[in-house]
Formats: sequence, structure tokens, C-alpha cells
Amino acid sequence: MVNEEIRAKEVRLIGSEGEQLGIKLFREALQMAQDANLDLVNVAPTAKPPVCRIMDYGKFRYETQKKEKEARKNQKVVDLKEVRFSATIDEHDFQTKLRNVLKFLEEGDKVKCSVRFRGREITHSEIGLRVLERVAAEAESLCVLERKAKLEGRSMIMILAPK
Repeated sequence: MVNEEIRAKEVRLIGSEGEQLGIKLFREALQMAQDANLDLVNVAPTAKPPVCRIMDYGKFRYETQKKEKEARKNQKVVDLKEVRFSATIDEHDFQTKLRNVLKFLEEGDKVKCSVRFRGREITHSEIGLRVLERVAAEAESLCVLERKAKLEGRSMIMILAPK
């Protein structure tokens, strides 16, 4: 709240340089702000009495918007990347896909490792389980096992999260 929007009889006033000016009547505080060609801004409305500060409100809003924009820019959004293996994967293919898993984990993304069973492969799901356990063992220095390998329909899924 700014200037006339403030609904309080008394306010604890802070000057434009950050100095404490004590508890003042609202009209007196507003007059001091207007004399300095600044605004009276309510910075702590829940306090008893409310805390108001003499400042340039437009500049204050600009600064806060700039800080929020900077904070949003520096946020890291964690993506979920998927790497699919097969139960009958060969060694070289396994190493290539493992390299991708490690790269995703280093970038800070979660990785969903899945083994898709085709045809009668589903009867030997323990082979797929061994593939996923091997991936987890090879990548354990970079990740935490978020979800253990679990059979869902015709595929087995495991989720790894970066440390």
C-alpha cells in the first residue's frame, strides 16, 4: 500500500536513508514523505503499528521486478530425460546409452531408464532387471536411485536423480 491507501492512525516510520524516525501519526508521516517528494510505502502491514518507509515507490517496484526476473533467469528446471534399453542389448550399444545417461545426470536432469519387452521377452523380465541394475551400478557415483526398477505393462522403468 502506498500513500493514501494506508489505513492506520499511527505508523512506525523509517526514513529515506533507512534511519528509524519512531512512531508517528499517519498524517504527519505522509506530510514528511510529500515534503521530500517521495512516497510513504507500507513495508510491514501486519506489524503493530504498521511499518512504513519513505521511498520512491516507482524505483522500488522497478528494483523488485528486476530482482524477480534475475531469480527466474537463474532457476534450473529439472527435466526428465528417457533412455530406452532392450533386454537383449549388446555391449557397445549399452555403453553408448550409458554415456547418454551419465551426460544427462551431469547436466542436472533426472533420467528415466526403461527396458521395453517385445513378444515373449516378457517371460524373462529378470534379464531386463539385470540391465537396469547394471545401469544403476555404473552411474551410482553421479546419481541417487529415485525409483527402483518396476515392471509396468510391457516395460520396466527405473528413475535416477542427480546427486
